[in-house]
Amino acid sequence: MTSKRNNYHQTAPHVFKAIYALEQAQAAFGLESSLRELIKVRASQLNGCALCVDLHSNDALQQGESARRLMALGVWEEAPFFSERERAALLWTDTLTLLAERHAPDAVYAEVARHFDESEIAELTLAIATINAWNRFGVGFALQPLQ
Repeated sequence: MTSKRNNYHQTAPHVFKAIYALEQAQAAFGLESSLRELIKVRASQLNGCALCVDLHSNDALQQGESARRLMALGVWEEAPFFSERERAALLWTDTLTLLAERHAPDAVYAEVARHFDESEIAELTLAIATINAWNRFGVGFALQPLQ
């Protein structure tokens, strides 16, 4: 069990507002909301953020995502349930989330660029960066899903 940690929502609401503004800005982007939820769940799995996995899995289900695909997200490379565009987004998610290990090589970028235009790649990258930031707050402050 983790000890009680700072409630940054209360102690530093300006910090919460700043990251929330990044999240809100993405609503105007052209990326499909279903794709953004897959990205959020996948990055959260990699980062071990229980709160975010729970939250975004539920959001994805509410938006019509199948439980089968969500359960297979951890093995997306082997599972036949994802489109080529989704696979490219998940590859970019894994690469940028595990940046210290993967270093975003040209071959990965080229694969992503086959399925997303330059503007979409920037939007995709911000979506990945934003969920990674949320994950760091979730894990760093030991936030847990409600039971």
